[in-house]
Amino acid sequence: MRCADCESIDGLFSDTSVLWFGMPSGESHRRMRELCEVQGLRTTPAGNRGLRVAVGRDHADRFVTALFGELKGPELVGTRVVVTDGDAPGPADLDRVMSGEVLVNRFKAGWIVDAIEGGRYTTWFQPIVAASDPDPARPFAREGLFRMSDRDGTLIPPAHVFAVAQDAGLLFSLDLVARRSAVEAAARARVRSKVFVNFNPSSVYDPAYCLRTTAAAIADLGMRPSDVVFELTETHRANDKAHLNGILAFYRQAGFGVALDDVGAGWSGLTLLHELRPDYVKIDMDLIRDVQDDPFKQTIVHHLLSIAREHGIRTIAEGIETEAEARWLRGEGVDYLQGYLYGRPAPLDAAAAVEAANHDRSGPLSA
Repeated sequence: MRCADCESIDGLFSDTSVLWFGMPSGESHRRMRELCEVQGLRTTPAGNRGLRVAVGRDHADRFVTALFGELKGPELVGTRVVVTDGDAPGPADLDRVMSGEVLVNRFKAGWIVDAIEGGRYTTWFQPIVAASDPDPARPFAREGLFRMSDRDGTLIPPAHVFAVAQDAGLLFSLDLVARRSAVEAAARARVRSKVFVNFNPSSVYDPAYCLRTTAAAIADLGMRPSDVVFELTETHRANDKAHLNGILAFYRQAGFGVALDDVGAGWSGLTLLHELRPDYVKIDMDLIRDVQDDPFKQTIVHHLLSIAREHGIRTIAEGIETEAEARWLRGEGVDYLQGYLYGRPAPLDAAAAVEAANHDRSGPLSA
């Protein structure tokens, strides 16, 4: 058994791809037949308002462009599509049904699939230092940050990669690839500090199934669960609190730590802090910027730190760029610091070599 959404990321069209369409109305069914006729594609009826259309790889771009021009808005969203190699869809194809909108977006996102299949991705790491010992050569932890490049080797902005993946229905697969990349890069570089691994809770259907592959990879690589912290990102999009609690319960039962990102960015973050009680909270960088000169920000950060301290939650201030910001935060009792002041995201090998040498001389860094 495997989850097609979480464990596969492949292209839509092969040389013999067959698209099975379920149209939302008789009118859209008629226009789809006419579109295929103009395109020189043969259609076969498939049930009520259904069509079977064979589309080869060499014709795919022209067909998807025409489809996007013919069907728009609710009509495109209401169209259902399954791509097969020719056979009629069966029960195993149920989890591969997509809307016409996702079909178009996934085709546009073909460069993501190409980059994954070509191995053009990696993980960079940024140090998180203890406020009591802010030495980036001896970090408390490192946060893994996913990076993807095009065929010319140019890095693609991560926010763009994940936004396109979201629209194309590829977020499940991409998020899994990013998690695996982070733990594999950390293990390869023999990291001795804790490792923060980002993941989007919206990319997880069933925590016990969708997350176990990452947990298994960590175990296979010889890493201790206690040295891995899963950082929930994009929590403002996750409205199902029971689902979030299920994810946290899975990680905690497995021995991992849990961090909540961007606390203080809005009321949703404060609500989640109360409901989820993570092991770590990361204070939003917009609150940290020039905090030493802004009494209003100081009040908010002071109370966030107090709330976390009262409930045994460790705090991380992110986005620190100046010593003045760090000095004020240390005075307020923040536990850990992260930002350009201590290091930009970068490939890990060189930095980890220094870290490993320090570890060999003075013992484990993570506590």
